[in-house]
Amino acid sequence: MFGLGFQEVLLILFIALIVVGPGKLPDLARALGRGLAEFRKATNELKSTFDQDETVQELKKEFRTAQSQIMLENLGASSAGPQSSVASKPIEAAPAGSDSVHTGSPAGPAEDAPKEDSSGSESAGVGKAS
Repeated sequence: MFGLGFQEVLLILFIALIVVGPGKLPDLARALGRGLAEFRKATNELKSTFDQDETVQELKKEFRTAQSQIMLENLGASSAGPQSSVASKPIEAAPAGSDSVHTGSPAGPAEDAPKEDSSGSESAGVGKAS
């Protein structure tokens, strides 16, 4: 504590005994102990106040971040028009020359649907000779 060795502490106690006297030394020690306890209590309260302040600052920062994200989402939704806020998969156009209509399903256009060739006859696309 404070870089004092055992010999230095004994010297301080000896000087205190001479200056204060043997009758008042226990009272002085009690007062010093109480003062030290109050100092520690005040220090701990100050530390807890700083911790609470840091927690409040972090909460405020998180709140402002969330609030700005919500505002950006609202601005994006209002500028996109009357669409749903849920992102939807864009509908892909059918390949050129195809008469099938693509519905936007994940499987794509129906693979088993008959297709027309240039002569107008239907085939399933299997075993076609060129």
